[in-house]
Amino acid sequence: MPVQSLPVREAPIHFRLLQHYLLLLKKYPILTKSVTSGTLSALGNILSQVLEARRKAKNGDQVKEMDAAGPARYAIYGLLITGPVSHYFYQLMEAWIPSKDPYCIIKRLLLDRLIFAPGFLLIFFFIMNLLEVKGWGDFENKMRKSYWTALKMNWKVWTPFQFININFVPVQFRVLFANMVALFWYAYLASVRK
Repeated sequence: MPVQSLPVREAPIHFRLLQHYLLLLKKYPILTKSVTSGTLSALGNILSQVLEARRKAKNGDQVKEMDAAGPARYAIYGLLITGPVSHYFYQLMEAWIPSKDPYCIIKRLLLDRLIFAPGFLLIFFFIMNLLEVKGWGDFENKMRKSYWTALKMNWKVWTPFQFININFVPVQFRVLFANMVALFWYAYLASVRK
């Protein structure tokens, strides 16, 4: 029995969105990854604020209005930092440690966890401090108070996901995969930086 193909315009909306995303990813890889990163980063901050408001309401504490600047800062960070930096990191990783390397699985994971993760987290704290228009003293204080805790949590949370991402996800989808995990990670970081 022959199978009929549906024209894209008659396909379900989720299929059309996926097709459109794949087309944009092919034509404009960095821009597409950057916009996706910005969007999911902002959603992570919104998620953090919603969870914080629910926790406060449950404890009977006063709930503040949503801080609109938070998602904007995270969107800027995702658009300008996460998307492009992650794109180039994964591309360079493929060149530096090709899959033919006998120890590529271990080398890629060590590169990501011991070099990229600490540096990327440091950049996150620094850029957020700039976007919040806070001084150097605030940055040093946040680093002393939160960086090591956040890095240890990063290693716990991200290591299994990054193992899968850098070894089994096709390179063009690695930023998207990481962004999906980061949706919840940014919610955690937003709460840890307070």
